[in-house]
Amino acid sequence: MGIKLINIGFGNIVSANRLIAIVSPESAPIKRIIQESREKGTLVDATYGRRTRAVIIMDSDHVILSAVQPETVAHRLGVKDALDIDEE
Repeated sequence: MGIKLINIGFGNIVSANRLIAIVSPESAPIKRIIQESREKGTLVDATYGRRTRAVIIMDSDHVILSAVQPETVAHRLGVKDALDIDEE
């Protein structure tokens, strides 16, 4: 398996092979994960000062903040949106 890279906005790229989850930052548990990661020094802020729209959790325990919607990141990854019931 080769290395697959995903653009997460503003020229920032992460390895798709190391990605665990792409989530929205609104819920309290995700906010807690962000704060804990900030305290541990494993938070990567790739928003360039813009609003955080996606939180990317990596297998290395790093948490990456992106200003791109989670759906956009997933689309760039090539993941089909199987949970979108509205289109059916």
